Amino acid sequence: MKNALKILLIEDDTIEVMKLNRATSSLNMNHQIIEAKNGEVALELLKDHSALPDIILLDLNMPKINGIEFLRILKNDDRLKYIPTIILTTSNNQKDLLECYKIGIAGYVLKPLKYEEYVSKIEKLLAYWRMNELIEA
Repeated sequence: MKNALKILLIEDDTIEVMKLNRATSSLNMNHQIIEAKNGEVALELLKDHSALPDIILLDLNMPKINGIEFLRILKNDDRLKYIPTIILTTSNNQKDLLECYKIGIAGYVLKPLKYEEYVSKIEKLLAYWRMNELIEA
């Protein structure tokens, strides 16, 4: 079992990035979080196949390439399609949810408004993926 995950966070909102970093820090999680402010930046980072993340946390509403467009690109790449991708969003739109699962996400997590609930969800989410057997892409 891995002690620390390499996480690619694709999020354009600086406050949300800070919130995730604060939550993992307060939980004493020593995961490595790589930040990408949009799908284009994330795709550039993923070109380095020697430094692929264990999981991807993906926001849906982003400029340039939105989350669903990014997912389609990711899942059409034979090398990247196995990276578990979890949607971390405020969108509870059922159409988005269905489309994401159809493309092949590993999970869909709604960001709660209360910080304590957010921390609890992040703790459970990362604990699950830490003990999960991950494919070395």
